[in-house]
Amino acid sequence: MSSPAIPNADIIAPNEHLTAENIPPIPATLADRVRRYAEFRSAGLASWHPTRREMLVSTRFADTAQVHWVKFPLGARYQLTCYPERVGGATFQPTDGNYFVFGKDIGGNEFRQNFRYDLDSGDVTLLTDGTSRNSRGIWSNAGTQMVYTSTRRTKADNDLYLIDPAKPKSDRLFAEVEGGGWFPV
Repeated sequence: MSSPAIPNADIIAPNEHLTAENIPPIPATLADRVRRYAEFRSAGLASWHPTRREMLVSTRFADTAQVHWVKFPLGARYQLTCYPERVGGATFQPTDGNYFVFGKDIGGNEFRQNFRYDLDSGDVTLLTDGTSRNSRGIWSNAGTQMVYTSTRRTKADNDLYLIDPAKPKSDRLFAEVEGGGWFPV
């Protein structure tokens, strides 16, 4: 049994990199009806403020997750980041909570960079080199430094770096390692 003829403008065509064989035409109206199930919002806890009843949440609108601030229980979220790329989590500075550190790609290049977001000014500061692949890292017990991995030295090995995010120039190589799979715990 053959499918009824559908005008070309009303069908979803596969992109030029996909070969589709024995697949009937997909009407654009079907794609429109399914879209509401494919595009959704989700939210997850990113970080608790260390001294106040506030939190950062990661909320997905359309296809990118961004960081939002909830300032009191049952309060509305306030969007802090707005990038075309997905923001990969955020952690408050663990003693005062005056800023948080978050990670994201630049231009979708899959080379995650770390940034500091100052809550008083809204200023965003790049903490990593802008070209290597980095993990977001973890805070020291004192809350003054973060350790993270980066491919900065060789573009392949995941070395450990130490930084005080309040002082970006403090960033330094902490331990040279070989290969991948190294992460601070």
